[in-house]
Amino acid sequence: MSNDLSVTPAEHASGPTTPPTPGGESRPGGPQDGGARRRRAGGRAGKGSRNRPNWGAGIAVTIWLLIVAIPLYVLVTASFQTQAGYAAGGPLSLPTTFTLDNFTNAFDQGFGRYFLNTVVVTVAVVGIVVLLVPPLSYAIVRNRSRATTGIFRMFLLGLAVPASAVIVPIFYVISVVGLYDNLIGVILPTAAFCLPICTIILSGSMRDITNELYEAMALDGASPRRVFMQLVLPLSKGGVATIVVYSALQAWNGFLFPLILTQSESTKVITLGLFNFQTQYGVNIPGLLAAVVMSMIPILLVYLFARRALVQGLMGVGGK
Repeated sequence: MSNDLSVTPAEHASGPTTPPTPGGESRPGGPQDGGARRRRAGGRAGKGSRNRPNWGAGIAVTIWLLIVAIPLYVLVTASFQTQAGYAAGGPLSLPTTFTLDNFTNAFDQGFGRYFLNTVVVTVAVVGIVVLLVPPLSYAIVRNRSRATTGIFRMFLLGLAVPASAVIVPIFYVISVVGLYDNLIGVILPTAAFCLPICTIILSGSMRDITNELYEAMALDGASPRRVFMQLVLPLSKGGVATIVVYSALQAWNGFLFPLILTQSESTKVITLGLFNFQTQYGVNIPGLLAAVVMSMIPILLVYLFARRALVQGLMGVGGK
């Protein structure tokens, strides 16, 4: 009888067990089941807090959307209205009639020539930047000499000099070399002012390339030119796309250099050609906005096709 009432040390340490239910399953009870219930309750509470709407963020996003959408709405709708209809209804009114005369009139006033000049300036500036910035950034990243460091500091100093502060010396130099009223005289200073920020962006992207990859190429006997062409450029596509979009945007929207360094109608770009819609009697707002819409399309397409690489390139600006 004493053997039936004896308890082993292991059974005593494990604590009391709950008797089985009539169906053969154990009833929940004990410290582990209590912890599970608390975890489930906490999970339900956390899920409820995550599903709770953030009204403040929603209101802020709505306000920002209106700030962006209303000017675009006015820009697009007004470009398809007549000048009399726009004056009668106002900028926010719904258009009652649609017309394409504003776009045709823009080309009649020389928009096609301005557009072509702007394309030439933009392509040339992007070509100069893409040709000079990648090898320069590669030399800055891989070469630790004092001369390279001094060149990089000089580019950093270029960021602190606005174009308006040196426009008079630039005008003098361009006039002396015979490039005044020439598209080349606009291309060269525009590309020069794009070089500092583009060099910083691409050098930051190239610093993300690990030394192990350079060492692997060196073990294969690769020359610096081969390393640059087969390793650095493919891994820096995001940075290259960033400098392409940035330099294209600066050249396409450039106003100061074309204003000071050109004079004739044959060398005008879009930003100067928009003045043709302003007369001494008023401004043809629908015609002006139609020209603005057409001038936005090319650079918008460039951004849409390169936006992913642009974001990746900007993420590497900080470097290591």
